[in-house]
Amino acid sequence: MSQASPATPDAYDFGTIQNKWLPVWLRMDPFRADRLAGDAPDSEPDTRERRYLLDMFPYPSGDLHMGHGEAYAFGDLVARYWFQKGYNVLHPIGWDSFGLPAENAAIRRNAHPSEWTYANIETQAESFKRYGVSFDWSRRLHTSDPDYYRWTQWLFLRFYERGLAYRRASYVNWCPKDQTVLANEQVIAGNCERCGSPVTKRELTQWYFKITDYAQRLLDDMGPLEGRWPERVLTMQRNWIGRSEGAYVDFVIEGRDEPVTVFTTRPDTLYGATFFVVAPEAKLASEIVAPSQRAAFEAYLEQVKRETEIERLSTEREKTGVFLGVHAINPVNGERIPVWAADYVLADYGTGAIMAVPAHDQRDLDFARKFDIPVRVVVDTGEPDPAETGVATAGEGVHVNSSLIDGLGKIDGVRTMIEALEQRGVGKGAVTYRLRDWLISRQRFWGCPIPIVHCPSCGEVPVPDDQLPVELPDLRGADLSPKGTSPLAAVSDWVQVDCPKCGGEARRDTDTMDTFVDSSWYYLRYCSPGYDGGPFNPEDVQRWMPIDQYVGGVEHAILHLLYSRFFTKVLHDMGVVDFTEPFKALLNQGQVVNQGKAMSKSLGNGVDLSEQLGKYGVDAIRLTMVFAGPPEDDIDWADVSPSGSLKFIQRAWRLAGDVTSERGVDPATGDTALRKVTHRTIKEFTEHVESFKFNVGIARLMELTSTIRKAIDSGPGPADPAVREAVEALAVMLSVVTPYTAEDMWERLGFEPTVALAGWPSYDADLAAAESVTAVVQIAGKLRDKFDVSPDISEDELRQLALASEKVRNALGDREIRRLIVRAPKLVNIVPG
Repeated sequence: MSQASPATPDAYDFGTIQNKWLPVWLRMDPFRADRLAGDAPDSEPDTRERRYLLDMFPYPSGDLHMGHGEAYAFGDLVARYWFQKGYNVLHPIGWDSFGLPAENAAIRRNAHPSEWTYANIETQAESFKRYGVSFDWSRRLHTSDPDYYRWTQWLFLRFYERGLAYRRASYVNWCPKDQTVLANEQVIAGNCERCGSPVTKRELTQWYFKITDYAQRLLDDMGPLEGRWPERVLTMQRNWIGRSEGAYVDFVIEGRDEPVTVFTTRPDTLYGATFFVVAPEAKLASEIVAPSQRAAFEAYLEQVKRETEIERLSTEREKTGVFLGVHAINPVNGERIPVWAADYVLADYGTGAIMAVPAHDQRDLDFARKFDIPVRVVVDTGEPDPAETGVATAGEGVHVNSSLIDGLGKIDGVRTMIEALEQRGVGKGAVTYRLRDWLISRQRFWGCPIPIVHCPSCGEVPVPDDQLPVELPDLRGADLSPKGTSPLAAVSDWVQVDCPKCGGEARRDTDTMDTFVDSSWYYLRYCSPGYDGGPFNPEDVQRWMPIDQYVGGVEHAILHLLYSRFFTKVLHDMGVVDFTEPFKALLNQGQVVNQGKAMSKSLGNGVDLSEQLGKYGVDAIRLTMVFAGPPEDDIDWADVSPSGSLKFIQRAWRLAGDVTSERGVDPATGDTALRKVTHRTIKEFTEHVESFKFNVGIARLMELTSTIRKAIDSGPGPADPAVREAVEALAVMLSVVTPYTAEDMWERLGFEPTVALAGWPSYDADLAAAESVTAVVQIAGKLRDKFDVSPDISEDELRQLALASEKVRNALGDREIRRLIVRAPKLVNIVPG
């Protein structure tokens, strides 16, 4: 039916229904936290149990897209369920509104970033309201507002006071297109996370947060998150932090007073070290290179600077390097071994130098074979000699050619070697981490200014708290195109300032902060967005935090989630929060793809959310997103049916118009068979919502709808009290997914708005008890068949029933079954090969 077609008592028109109820909801504002307490200063406190649901921060890059449609459908479902259950729910919204995309878009349009940003925010805000998301709009915030980034700067200064914010010169990741540095976490497969350009290395003085001080705590505190966060997210964080146990070993470099310390996880292979490698860009390389080799080294260094990190670490690429003309002394046997600069070692990992054991490390072996360096086996694994095969033996075995540890296995060999190094004073046992300090400064305009003044006499001077925020200058009409330095550096009247300490001439820091700093604490500000005594009111945070449920994409598994966890631990150490983890539970949604591929203009497979909403209506799109499969799975828009969702919604809506019994009629006098289905559905849908099996729960509502229709048309009839009970329950349960339709059903049933706060339907345990259980069969998460079985059916019997299903066989086709999961008596999940 067209959105413009007129609605009649028997005709469902989603456009008319949306236009009818959206203004009502905006006027009622039903989703404010502490709603029962009111706004008056003398109001009684809201004593209901609190729940905090947070959707990941949207970025205002345009209107909402299909990914937003999916993510916010899931988050809103849970929030609305909590509202119905009677909790005091905090479900806020704001925008992560600083950043490169806004600045680049403004440059292309010859506009100011704020104009583009705030226009997009208003567009998205209206779309969110149209989409029916249950936000508390009174807590709305934007990170680019001065009253927000004032507190980002305040937090930076607290980190600085604790030695957790510091500035140093080093080789950094440089995006030549965006003309700014990137944190290690923002380099994906050697490319810029934002624009996709290959990333190079550049030596600059930059600001860092010392996240490495918290590496072990970030690991240890994952324990309580097990089972509440997706395992793959925890694994990704563990791998990124990269804890390694081993030893520091000191190597003397001929001609250098101070020894060079390297870290190795295999100190037991020291007798097999036949050369020493230094990263070309490490200061050590330029310090120790012999005069006769300097020209060759500097030429090689220029070559390496043009390479991406992913190229350098590739195992398939031919090894390159240059001899530095000096030797190191192996501390366990006194052997002189040549020192090389080679690009497969990186300056920012460890000390930028390694001992090379070619027999037992493939990269070292490839290098040794290329440059004719000896290969010495020190662990007998029973495999052929690597010098002959070209294949390193990295496994465990018995030590040979290793003097004091000959005949020992790996564990005893490592322990004995560490003891020997410590006794000789040339090494010690140690733990290291792959994690590197977080590089936060950016050479762009549209970001939070760093509140530091550089004084020739006083050095780095923090801006006093009472002078915050350090606001961005307007720069309307200025050239903001990237030039390798921040555009702020050219604004002399902004840069030149009196030193807060001595009063002399000084200069502001002209870099701005990475936007991940803004989003590392925004969830705290939601607890008290108007608070002026700090970034948040500690009492409010204590009431609401930690967050009960976080919803967002797995693409933030390392960047945002790791940084937020770090921020929370620092704030805990400062004594301003009483918890160490910000998010109790995490729900990741998959992507919305089309025809098996990510949507893109170049592929011609893009799907516009606004267009789909106009064609099928908000409720049909929300229902399609939720019903498509488990939340963590991708949704292929080519395989789903929003038109089918719309037809189901129409069927459910018509039920409310067919009910003829009065409100308040005793359902116990109604049809028992229908009541059993209703109560069983309430029980099961509740369980499915609690366990995030939303798609299975929707299937139950569809079954209930069909059962009610049969009861009206060919059963006890529309006047039966059990019919009213069933339709009322259906309307409330649908309200968490299809709010417009449910609201209209609620009115047709004779109730005042809003159904969103009607209260979750309860069920009678006796009526809900299953005489039989409906088992569902899914293939790759999609419902393919269902049948009634005994509650006591065995897993083997259920498996056989599923495999015997004609619908299942047709859906599988000629695909093999890679995995078959049986959860008797309710579920069979088939994973095809």
